[in-house]
Amino acid sequence: MIQVVSVVAYLLFAPFLGGLLDGVDRILSARMQGRKGPPLLQPFYDLQKLFTKQMFAVNSVQLLLNLSYLIFLAVAGCMLFAGADILMCLFVLTTADMFLIMAASSDSSPFSTLGAGREMIQMMAYEPLTLLMAVGFYLATGSFHVGTIITMPYSAVLFLPGMLMGFFFITAIKLRKSPFDLSTSHHAHQEMVKGITTEMAGPTFAIMNVAEYYEMILMLGLVALFFLNENWWSWPLAIAVCLFVYFLEILWDNVCARVKWKTLLNSCWIVTLLCGGLNLLILMLIH
Repeated sequence: MIQVVSVVAYLLFAPFLGGLLDGVDRILSARMQGRKGPPLLQPFYDLQKLFTKQMFAVNSVQLLLNLSYLIFLAVAGCMLFAGADILMCLFVLTTADMFLIMAASSDSSPFSTLGAGREMIQMMAYEPLTLLMAVGFYLATGSFHVGTIITMPYSAVLFLPGMLMGFFFITAIKLRKSPFDLSTSHHAHQEMVKGITTEMAGPTFAIMNVAEYYEMILMLGLVALFFLNENWWSWPLAIAVCLFVYFLEILWDNVCARVKWKTLLNSCWIVTLLCGGLNLLILMLIH
């Protein structure tokens, strides 16, 4: 019963929580730049406007691919919040990213095509660490199942501090924050116009935004997984850590300039080796 409630709550409330966090992001970013910023509910006003526009797509397959991106992200989040296998959850998350890349590649815009190529490079950068993280959870708790991980007498972060640091690094890539907003950007400083979303408009673009809100909550859920255990106080602690991590991502977004794709690839693999690889090696030696 708890699993069903968790899945329904994620499906219903993740877009609203993601939209609120996006509103907070816009306000904090504006204040950091010396501006007042939009109202907190501005993301919902934008969605309402996009959904009321005429349905327009550059081809017949783009809307289907965007819907597939949204559906697979929702499925990945449902698996996480239902306490399912974290490895399978990460595989579904990767599949969702592939649909986004295909959606951007489905039109003839050079900006979308270049953005799709950069999105693929970003996947090559962060995927090794996500797989190592799943293995790390298994070595630390003896299970891939989220339901088992959160009922352990201790938090997994005690054995996975390096994995957490590495995951914080790749979260900036997944949320498309500077300095890793290579494929697209939420701000008006992208040299490729809007990259992968250049040719998305109206309801098609709104679906993309809703999918990003699902992904945002999913990523923060993975952060919380490092801190949850059988004790009740681990839940408020995990929520506080998630909010702090999201604030750090906003801060990082506003103080860093975008890097080149080679720098992204090299730096992410170095972080994977140092944070993830060393952490995994120590875990294997302990066990």
